[in-house]
Amino acid sequence: MATTLPTVAIVGRTNVGKSSLFNRLVGGQQAIVAREPGTTRDPVVGQVEHDGYHFWLVDTAGLKRAEDEFEATIQDQITDAAENADVILVMVEADLYPSDEDKQVAKQALKSRKPVILVINKVDKGGALDNSEFLRLGVKVIIRTSAHHNRGTGELCDAIVEHIPKKQAIDRTNTLSIALIGRPNVGKSSLFNALAGKQQALVSQKAGTTRDIGHVDIKYHQRTVELLDTAGVRRSGKIEQGIEKFSVLRTLQAIESADVCLLLMDVNELNVALDQKLAGIIKEAGRGLIIVVTKWDSFEKDTHTHGTITAKVSSEFSFVPWAPLIFTSAVTGQNVTKLLDIATEIDERRKRVIPTSQLNRILQETTKAHSPVGFRNRPPRLRYITQTDTGPPYFSIFGNNTKFLHWSSRRQLERRLRDAFDFTGTPIKLFFRDTKDEKEHPYRAAKD
Repeated sequence: MATTLPTVAIVGRTNVGKSSLFNRLVGGQQAIVAREPGTTRDPVVGQVEHDGYHFWLVDTAGLKRAEDEFEATIQDQITDAAENADVILVMVEADLYPSDEDKQVAKQALKSRKPVILVINKVDKGGALDNSEFLRLGVKVIIRTSAHHNRGTGELCDAIVEHIPKKQAIDRTNTLSIALIGRPNVGKSSLFNALAGKQQALVSQKAGTTRDIGHVDIKYHQRTVELLDTAGVRRSGKIEQGIEKFSVLRTLQAIESADVCLLLMDVNELNVALDQKLAGIIKEAGRGLIIVVTKWDSFEKDTHTHGTITAKVSSEFSFVPWAPLIFTSAVTGQNVTKLLDIATEIDERRKRVIPTSQLNRILQETTKAHSPVGFRNRPPRLRYITQTDTGPPYFSIFGNNTKFLHWSSRRQLERRLRDAFDFTGTPIKLFFRDTKDEKEHPYRAAKD
């Protein structure tokens, strides 16, 4: 059983370059970097490998005076990140004398009695101060960096690994990744918290408070489940430059990273075009899909409400008829656990391998009951089918004139495969190939 990786938290005032350093060490654009202070709202986590050592790096929101309840919640998350970290990086700017806020951050970090490293960032800027100007912060280990120009990051990683045990990366082969996808303010963070069992993401009435991908690992039926909470996607006309653009990219990245996506829709505002577009993206990406109607507790219902909404959603999302529809409430907990059960079942179906003999039996029955329809007086002939991949399931169908096969015949075969083998919740990919040489072995063709 894999051990938990050590955690390193980056703390500091706003706009000192925490997200830039995070991205440099992790090697990707997982955090949002923008010119306006306070851009990073939720903690962002990435895994770093250095000289055989592996650790989680946590990027936190900038410490500043809590002017309202929402800002106070952010400060609580920073405190929590520091308390749960194995090493704390206190970050300051090289050209600015330590402020009262810097002293507060350093004092809070040292109070935790964890190893603390002072990172003096932006040393490439003119007027960078000497290390002696920062000794008053009380941190003994000092590293000078320029995250923008990748200076000092190797030395920083050397200092970090001196304080953490050498552990191997977590084996995630048995991990199920579930992404919560949807427009702003549909209840993603509330459901994320309900699934996680504790407050991991910020919940606010203000639309679009989650800007980065937050994630937490939980254990469910002896299996690791990774929950990904994404920023809300706004309609194209409302996407602003900068932060909101990054948020859209984060959502698309989450879809690519997930095994199963929960497409959330507020019961009070169903079936807008963007929801359909997101479902289409999830389908094309080959990810599992569950359509989730949220805030069910807030909706006035009668005996016909459930059936009426089910029919409406099914009609609007007829292009993904295989996606299950679930009504949930993060407030009451209705069907929250059921989502994990369904996602687990979908993941198992995505990995299922169907024997070739069974596949060809279905193909023969299908073509016998409904002769394949073609174009240009070129009747297609489907001879053989084999599964070529999983996650999602891929099937290659060999025959003659397959490029002229009518879409209705393709849909008919997919329907028969789904009826026979239950691929509920996952798209399946069908590839039709012409076998010009009757003697060519289908398995050989499948590898081309």
